[in-house]
Amino acid sequence: MSKNVKNGEMDNLMDAFSTLKSREEAYAFLEDLCTVKELESLSQRLEVARLLREKITYQDIASQTGASTTTVSRVNRALNYGSDGYDMVLDRLDADK
Repeated sequence: MSKNVKNGEMDNLMDAFSTLKSREEAYAFLEDLCTVKELESLSQRLEVARLLREKITYQDIASQTGASTTTVSRVNRALNYGSDGYDMVLDRLDADK
């Protein structure tokens, strides 16, 4: 994570996420923390990342998810040059299936 983002408040948020024990708890916390639009954007980006890993084209991803090609490009950049967070989570989700 960028040094600009790492601070005490962000540490508290990450610690708060680590306390969640179920999907229901995650829903309750995130519904209080985020707007509906923010949650939709976060879930859309995760789906975009999943589709990019399946080698789906930008245009098809944009059509399937409603994400802009700019968002698809941003997620792709994170997959290729980011902190491997998407890959870590998607690999774990795949392993759980």
